Amino acid sequence: MDEVICNERGIELIKKFEGLGDGDKSTPGISAYVCPSGLPTIGYGSIYGLDDRRVDLSHRSISLDEAEWLLRRDIKRTECYIDHLIKVDCHENEWAAIVSLVFNIGSGNFKGSTLRARLNRGDRMGAADEFPKWRRGGGQILPGLVRRRAEERALFLER
Repeated sequence: MDEVICNERGIELIKKFEGLGDGDKSTPGISAYVCPSGLPTIGYGSIYGLDDRRVDLSHRSISLDEAEWLLRRDIKRTECYIDHLIKVDCHENEWAAIVSLVFNIGSGNFKGSTLRARLNRGDRMGAADEFPKWRRGGGQILPGLVRRRAEERALFLER
């Protein structure tokens, strides 16, 4: 697998907010769980398992090394989507913040977002001001997403 472009600060931000889930603690390893948005997930927010199929709750438990592999695989895929959607050059912290956001909200949501449109017009401050709007999961405002978006926005603006 190719190396990811996202810097370590972005990767750590993703890990911090995705966590390793709270799957079945009675089984060894990291098990699948349902995320706050209602999606079966494993590892650091992976919705596709080791076999590249959608995760369901019967996915076998994974090791920490496998969770890390899934995370980097998913970040690389996220970066490929972003690379096709962003038409301006980004500095490394802008890129890392966008990767964290898109990792969480999905490329389809990002594609139609005002954040993306403003960034592509070169309106970086306008793009930064869009991060807090992405705070809902399962139709409700989630405190964890409010904190995540604040940290992503701060990283985006940091040179």
